[in-house]
This record gives sequence, C-alpha cells and structure tokens, in this order.
Amino acid sequence: MYWQEDDKRDDISTSDKVVDLHYRIDCKQIPTCHAWELSQALYQAMPWIKDEPEVGVHQIHGATSGNGWERPPDGELICLSKRTRMQLRVPTSRVEDAGELVGKTLDVAGHSVTVGTMTTKSIDPFSTIFSRYIVVSAGMTEDDFLQWVVDDLKLRGMQPRKLLCGMSHEFEANGEKISTRSLMIADLDKPSSVALQEVGIGPHRHFGCGIFVPHKGIKAVGETEDKSHFSGS
Repeated sequence: MYWQEDDKRDDISTSDKVVDLHYRIDCKQIPTCHAWELSQALYQAMPWIKDEPEVGVHQIHGATSGNGWERPPDGELICLSKRTRMQLRVPTSRVEDAGELVGKTLDVAGHSVTVGTMTTKSIDPFSTIFSRYIVVSAGMTEDDFLQWVVDDLKLRGMQPRKLLCGMSHEFEANGEKISTRSLMIADLDKPSSVALQEVGIGPHRHFGCGIFVPHKGIKAVGETEDKSHFSGS
C-alpha cells in the first residue's frame, strides 16, 4: 500500500523573510497617481531599496473604500487623514535600515510627506489575499489574465482554486504607461498564502504592483460578480 499524507504544512504561522512596515505620516494631500514619484523619493532617502527586489512600496490610498469613500479620478488629489499610513514590505534583514526613514521629509510630486513613527506587522497566512495592481500585457483579456496567473502559480507548485479578477487601471511612471488589474485569490493553504505575499506576482513592486494583502473573503464578492474563475477544487 502507498499512502501519502496531505503536505500543506498548515502549522506555518507567518513569514520569516519579509514584514510590513507602517509609518505615520504628516501629509494633507497627495496626487492619485504618485507611484513613480514615491519610489524616487524613497530611493533618495534610502538608496539600498533600488537593489532590493523583495521590497514592495504600497501606493498611499487614504481612507478605506468600505466607508463610502471613493478614490478621486486620476490627476486629482487625495486628502489624507491622520490615520493614513505609508506602508513598505521589506526583508526582515532590512527592518533596522528602514527605520532610518523616520523623521525624514519626502518630496512626492511637490507634496511634503513627513515620516513619523514606524511599526512592524507580520505577514500572516490568510486564506484570501488581494492585490490592487498586477501588471498586464497589452491586449490581454480578462480570461488571458486569469489563465496567466493560474499558469504562473502552478509553476511555483501552487494549485490555485478560486480567482476573482477586478477592475483595470492604468497609471504613468516616468513616461511609461503601465496597465494593471486587481486580483483576489481565495482558498489558499497557508504556505501558498505566505509565499505569494513574500514574492508577489509580476514586475514593478516599487510602484505598488503585484503586492498582496489579506482580504476578508471572496464569498460576498463572488455572489455579486459574474467574472470569477474557478480552477478545480
């Protein structure tokens, strides 16, 4: 008899490779499209970021959309509250270096962002994770995008079960137009969840692309969305 136990290693609790850093910031408003400008300001303040592909620079989003807030159109300004945080995802070996950002003032598209205290947050193995921006190729349809994600994850030894494709978005970085889609992945085992949050999907992590964060769940969204993708169970 051949008997192989399910090897999901569900005892995994968090990542030992990367952490999220949350910085208090003093900034009243910032342009909706600021990915390039924020990355350049961070390069100037901490040049080592350029050589760290694992670093993820979250775009600053202000209030949460769950409270009725809607992101202003591109080209306008986001008004920020005192609760707004700037977030970086960095290797654990760089946490101390990233602490040097505290007290500095960044120039982001002509707006001053003064960086306050820093706190760390672990990368937890949530079964549902979400990325606002994943870079897509020109002319890629939604079905093409979902199949590309499935193929990419399978190459990493992951078996994706439920994917939900969201809104498309385009922004400019140093004159380059970057097209993206949002993506939710559900029913992940713990190792896959942590691995995806550590590495992400696609390029331009320093512009906020391909970075996954925990999400409450896919069920409520799936009940009202037609464009979901299920790849087995």
